[in-house]
Amino acid sequence: MTEISKYGEFGLIKHLTKDLKHVQPSTKKGVGDDCAVMDFGSKRVLMTTDMLLEGIHFNLEYVPLKHLGYKAAVVNFSDIYAMNGTPTQITVSLGISKRFSVEDIEALYSGIRLACERYNVDLVGGDTCSSMTGLTISITCLGVAAAKDIVYRNGAKLNDLICVSGNLGTAYMGLQLLERELMVHRSTNYGTNLSPSTGETEGAFEGKEYLLERQLKPEARRDILEALRKAGVKPTAMMDVSDGLSSELLHICSQSGVGCCVYEDKLPIDYEAAALAEEMNLNIVTCALNGGEDYELLFTCSINDYEKLIPIDDLYIIGHITKPEYGCNLIGRNGEEIGLKAQGFNAFEN
Repeated sequence: MTEISKYGEFGLIKHLTKDLKHVQPSTKKGVGDDCAVMDFGSKRVLMTTDMLLEGIHFNLEYVPLKHLGYKAAVVNFSDIYAMNGTPTQITVSLGISKRFSVEDIEALYSGIRLACERYNVDLVGGDTCSSMTGLTISITCLGVAAAKDIVYRNGAKLNDLICVSGNLGTAYMGLQLLERELMVHRSTNYGTNLSPSTGETEGAFEGKEYLLERQLKPEARRDILEALRKAGVKPTAMMDVSDGLSSELLHICSQSGVGCCVYEDKLPIDYEAAALAEEMNLNIVTCALNGGEDYELLFTCSINDYEKLIPIDDLYIIGHITKPEYGCNLIGRNGEEIGLKAQGFNAFEN
């Protein structure tokens, strides 16, 4: 018997779907990108789905249910934006164990509804069932885009610029902070739940609110797409950073048949994240490359668009696309060349 961990999440998906053949003419893109793409007329319909499992993707000892609902919706919106589309509808399916009350699920839904209101998305259906293993959340999101506007992962070209929005590793450092304080909380027997707003932890979280927000309540970068469109820039390849920059870059390079070169001193790193990493004896560059859950947009675009990119706020050029034989590398501050590895989150690791 072959253990699933041998393949990992993406390897397992590739293994299970390698022989799939599409029989519907409306199916334009299936497994292998941020969204599936269907042709139903003048616009393309985008579809993505995401499942969150208690104990794997979230810990309710420190994640408020309202924040969890908001995040569960937003990470799906982010996938639609990563295809240069606009999210329009979601369905929500829940597996609920007996320990949850109606009020708990209302809190979860209040977060989902808030996300829908802020991003102009309709909640149009779903399903609920009982669960023996805690809380499970499965959200499917639909979106739309003109055929000419859709950006896939496989369009990166030689000498394209590599760009990323926001900053990297901050959500991961928020998670490390929460996990550290949870250990302290348990050892001092304060109770069953840790909350960043409770008096006993206020000092530990003071001045680190941004790190917590990036982990507990991320935002999809709709604003970056709007800025790119206004500037007249269409990315050649794009993903959102959910599993870590290294992992996402390797996906783009593999599917585009290219290599890449990114520079350590160009990586956007938040000061608070760097300070906490030093305090916790972590390498912030490693965190930025592999942390995940930043939900920033990573994309490539023509070098001819350089002047158009410079004025866009919160957007950073971190490298360029190379020939495939050069591989995928990080150039350190002293000029050393380090091969990129996909070391982000893997749900099937032992």
